[in-house]
Amino acid sequence: MIGHSEAMQKTFSIIERAAQSDAPVIVFGASGTGKELVAKAIHELGRRREGPYIQLNCAALNESLLESELFGHVKGAFTGAYRYRQGRFEAAHGGDIFLDEIGDLPLSIQVKLLRVLETKQFERVGDHRHVSVDVRIIAATHRNIAQLVAAGKFREDLWFRINVIPIELSPLRERMEDLPLLTVNFIRQLRARSGKDITGLSPEAMNIFSSYHSPGNVRELRSVLEYAFVIAERGLIEPDQLPTTLSGRPDACSVSFATESEDKAKKGLLIEALRSCQGNVTRAAKLLGVSRVTVWNRMKRYGIDMKRVIADQASSSYQDPEARQ
Repeated sequence: MIGHSEAMQKTFSIIERAAQSDAPVIVFGASGTGKELVAKAIHELGRRREGPYIQLNCAALNESLLESELFGHVKGAFTGAYRYRQGRFEAAHGGDIFLDEIGDLPLSIQVKLLRVLETKQFERVGDHRHVSVDVRIIAATHRNIAQLVAAGKFREDLWFRINVIPIELSPLRERMEDLPLLTVNFIRQLRARSGKDITGLSPEAMNIFSSYHSPGNVRELRSVLEYAFVIAERGLIEPDQLPTTLSGRPDACSVSFATESEDKAKKGLLIEALRSCQGNVTRAAKLLGVSRVTVWNRMKRYGIDMKRVIADQASSSYQDPEARQ
């Protein structure tokens, strides 16, 4: 994990403290922000580092297979169960288990997971005997668990049990000061692996990276650089060696504010969101699908006066200050 931004320094500090505890940890963050790296770091820094580290993506299997993967099964438990199978919890005894995408866990499995947290015991599928385990749970999700609880899709009692040490990872667009450091690190790794004499990004290419909002976060950044290493031969990576999704070429899908018309459209959407939410930045951010920090940054970028937006709420449309003069 790399970063010198305030957000990452805070994350590093929480990771170090969480590693010294046996309390459950839950990591929140969008896809590609490094949730798996956080879980691995907690294990390697913790008192259980000599024990096993077992992980499972809760969204990757259907309900019946997931139960067997987590808790194991005995011979004859179901059609195709020709022998005993050890589950992930049993394999993690004395160490840590990482449950990725825990927000996708079926309700029936949530009940059994709650019991493991409360009693340190479970039963294999098809068996009535208790199995005792000493396991610390690290969970991760990109979903809003509180909303799932309100919708009846996630047990509130389980939520209280796993939400002991929360760690929230910021998207890359909110810590762009880490971009140069991440880029240098990935280029160094790719250069060693490929053997190509590629030294970095040209100023023009770096500007494109800086203006791109990176929906795929750090994972996307690495993938883009891997693409560039395939295209480029040596020296600096240039804009025409980047994927069209961010290079700014006519067929690009970049969401950066590159043109005046795009600026006006973004500004108008932000103003309408603020007006419909009576100036509530948190609600406006949810409406736009961005963070509160992004809303504040856009307000500053476009010179939006909150008092004027609220005052104009009763009118049929908002006019830019230039249009009023």
